[in-house]
Amino acid sequence: MKQDRADSKAGEAHRTKQVKSAEVVTPFSIPARQGLIAVELDKGRKVSIPGFGTFMTRRRKAREGRNPATGRPSNRGQAYPVFKAGKTFKDRVGKK
Repeated sequence: MKQDRADSKAGEAHRTKQVKSAEVVTPFSIPARQGLIAVELDKGRKVSIPGFGTFMTRRRKAREGRNPATGRPSNRGQAYPVFKAGKTFKDRVGKK
């Protein structure tokens, strides 16, 4: 699907498929220091895409735990990513 989008966008903008494919994948890249959304979430910021939705992070409540490898206690709450779909996106997907 990403490749199909990249192919169509490359034709529209007269760019190579490789360049357009990178543009489609880059905002959602997972590796460290890549991907606009991942970098912003790492900094604790919200990322809003009008008509699509908002990416943000939330923190889990801290709880007592143990590292199974070392046996040391750990009670750090973890951050996790959250996506909230926008109204336009919900309306479009909800159509039957």
